[in-house]
Amino acid sequence: MKASAIGATGIGIGFVAASEPVMAAAIETDFKGIKAGEQMIPVGSFQMPAYVSRPENAKGSLPVVIVISEIFGVHEYIADITRRFAKLGYLAIAPEKFIRAGDPNSYGTVAEIQKNIVAKTPDAQVINDLQAALVWAGKNGGDLKRVGVTGFCWGGRITWLSATLPQVRAGVAWYGRLIGEKTEGNPRHPVEIAADLKAPVLGLYGGADTGISLESVEQMRSALAQAAPKNPAAKASMIEVYPDAPHAFHADYRPTYREGPAKDGWEKCLAWFKKNGVA
Repeated sequence: MKASAIGATGIGIGFVAASEPVMAAAIETDFKGIKAGEQMIPVGSFQMPAYVSRPENAKGSLPVVIVISEIFGVHEYIADITRRFAKLGYLAIAPEKFIRAGDPNSYGTVAEIQKNIVAKTPDAQVINDLQAALVWAGKNGGDLKRVGVTGFCWGGRITWLSATLPQVRAGVAWYGRLIGEKTEGNPRHPVEIAADLKAPVLGLYGGADTGISLESVEQMRSALAQAAPKNPAAKASMIEVYPDAPHAFHADYRPTYREGPAKDGWEKCLAWFKKNGVA
């Protein structure tokens, strides 16, 4: 499967060029029993594209999961994850949070995407977009008392931040960065928001991740422990480290994919949502 342009008219189609080559292990979830495709979500006067999947014949309101992409935006892998959730009864929404900065597929390297797209996408805007997606979900069959957030890499960091919102019941952060330089767009990082968590977060990390040190994972554990006496969400949060797994071990379309940790992490993600009242 070749990469194809991802813009306002092609969200969730193909894989981003900077993430190639696409591996044969890439999972393709069919559309049987679900409805899935692009949806425009209003954020004030702006129309934000999102890939939305839901059960075809749902009765009653659905649990909601917001799926936050890696730096590559909402390409086929992220769209497929929403379909996996829809098969399990969720209203799954993957907002294209980079749309204002540009198209990640127009750059051939990770470094270019970081500089030209990610650096121009401030946290405050991202969280506002997430809240707009929840407003839309509430008007379109979603149960706002059962909201989960999960994200990968860049989206893993955003998952931690989103767990400070009162609407969120639980978060699952896949190898999201925990520490970093403070900038105007990124004023706080996960290690600094443990005391502000409103929802418990399950962090899934790789022991062989060369970009996220085990030292930073331990810093996050310490921050959670420090906040735990006064914050039930911090106390209930957990971090799982897969010793030999690299970064992006869930990304089944990339060479970093590790089937064992990916499948175990997915089962833990689903169990986490169930345990914390999302499912």
